[in-house]
Amino acid sequence: MYYKLPEFEYKRAENLHQALDVLKEGDWKILAGGTDLILDMKIGRQSPKKILDITRLGELRYVRAYNGKMFIGGGSRLQELLENALVKERLPLLSSAIYEMASWQIRNVATIAGNICNASPAADSAPPLLIYDAKVKLSSSSGSRTLPISEFFLGPRKTAISSYELLEEIELPTLDGYFQWYYKLGRRHAFTLSVVSAAVALKIENGIFSDVRIALGSVAPKPVRAYTVENELKGKEANVSEIERAVEKVAEDISPISDVRASAEYRLKATKALLKEALFKGMKYFGGGSG
Repeated sequence: MYYKLPEFEYKRAENLHQALDVLKEGDWKILAGGTDLILDMKIGRQSPKKILDITRLGELRYVRAYNGKMFIGGGSRLQELLENALVKERLPLLSSAIYEMASWQIRNVATIAGNICNASPAADSAPPLLIYDAKVKLSSSSGSRTLPISEFFLGPRKTAISSYELLEEIELPTLDGYFQWYYKLGRRHAFTLSVVSAAVALKIENGIFSDVRIALGSVAPKPVRAYTVENELKGKEANVSEIERAVEKVAEDISPISDVRASAEYRLKATKALLKEALFKGMKYFGGGSG
């Protein structure tokens, strides 16, 4: 059942400086795309008294490449990123994740910063950002600070951003020479929240896992890196037995729950299956390995 939107004070920022100046007053809720906020207001999950509209801030909508890194403005629409040639080429995990997100209509409104700041454990962009060791630039009227994405997520709908800050930019180092793989498992084929999502990037040199990065969504209170599995594989021979042994350790990295979409037991089994598939594909990508 939907409720009537509560009354609120509304302001529209014309530029970033003005937006940050308004935010320093405190208690303002940012409207970037509104795909989560408006729904939350309709069902009574959120009842902000003051809303700051930043949808017209073109200075927050950009993709830039510099010195082996990508820089994405927080106000960039998801569809813009999906269609961006640099993102497709240099950030294939993020491009794949956005492709699986919502519908064309929603992606043309929703922003990358909004997806992150909503801090859902099922946020589709989060696993790729964790794989790339992304950093977020949080800006306020008094300056800016940069945080690793791993420190930004604190729990369900909780982040390290303060009420007087906005997420201005995302910095992502690119991964050259890596096998990169993303998969989202949902209850239907499209327009669905993930039951489990997984992003994997790995490199095999001389038959050895020289680097392995694994990030997972919908299996813990926040998106997580599977550091236990990563450490089990790094420096080991790339073969089936090592993969199967390491994947069993993923239970130490996640804490899935049972909800209307899936049981905790199913999520654990699905996570293991997805990781095996990704790691086997990666091994094949680099020329296979011994059994």
